[in-house]
Order: sequence, then C-alpha cells, then structure tokens
Amino acid sequence: MIRGLEHLSYEDRLRELGLFSLEKRRLQGDLRAAFQYLKGDYRKAGEGLFTRAWSDRTKINGLKLKEGRFRLDIGKKFFSMKVARHWNRLPREAVAAPSLEVFKARLDGALGNVV
Repeated sequence: MIRGLEHLSYEDRLRELGLFSLEKRRLQGDLRAAFQYLKGDYRKAGEGLFTRAWSDRTKINGLKLKEGRFRLDIGKKFFSMKVARHWNRLPREAVAAPSLEVFKARLDGALGNVV
C-alpha cells in the first residue's frame, strides 16, 4: 500500500496513480496481441483466428473483425470474440499504427475514452 492512499477506494487510488484497472490492463494486453497477429507476427500460431472485414465506409476504423456465431454463451469467452468487440470500436489512427510502440501509445489514449 502506498502511504497517504490508504483511505481512498480502489478506483480513486488507480486514478490518483494514473493507472488502468485490472480489467482494462487485460484488455490492453489482448488488443496488443491482436495487433501483432494482424500485422503478421503470429502467422502459424494463430492461423485463422480472426476474420477480417475491410471497409472504408465505417466511421471508426477500416479494419473490422467479424464476430463468429456460437450457439452457446461460451463462445463469448473466446479470445477472438472478446477482442473483436473492442477492436471494432478503436479509432482508425490506432488500428492503422505502423508499429507496436505507436499502437501502444494510441491504445492508451483510446482506452481512457472507450472502456
């Protein structure tokens, strides 16, 4: 525990320290892994993991990921399903980042507003 923050709630401590919640940090890691996969870093390991839907007509980003259809709710827990929902809400400049470092910086700004 950091001195002087004992009396604050969890959310207030995170805000005071400038940190994301555990849920946002997990999402951040998942979106980084998806970015690396989509840029070609994990060709063999994640082959066929995502279905892409390119579109210039969308307001947010041009690289949408299609969500599969599952009969059971367990499908919502799959990595590709969790990531696709949030990926499609990211701004175009984050999705079109030239490198992972640029994506990380843009993702931090987007997560502060999106989630």
